[in-house]
Amino acid sequence: LEFRRVLNSYWVNQDATMKYYEIILVDPSHTKIRNDARINWIVNPVHKHRECRGLTSAGRKGRGLRKSGHRANNIKGGSKRAAWLSRNNQRLKRYR
Repeated sequence: LEFRRVLNSYWVNQDATMKYYEIILVDPSHTKIRNDARINWIVNPVHKHRECRGLTSAGRKGRGLRKSGHRANNIKGGSKRAAWLSRNNQRLKRYR
């Protein structure tokens, strides 16, 4: 499993203590994957560890990126901290 990449993940079920997600793994070294024009983007090294950076469906939902419009004001760039920092920093010109 060390050579697989996470294509997507999504919520399946939950009980009182656990949440269960289904994870779709892809082998980037497989020739069928490399030759398929719709999926061979995942072969590029920039797509390594997508799950760690919150780029799957479940990760984007956890980061709050499913919102749009006026509800998405506090998630600029996918980060509530970055949105807070840009609102609470005072930028001054060097020579005033």
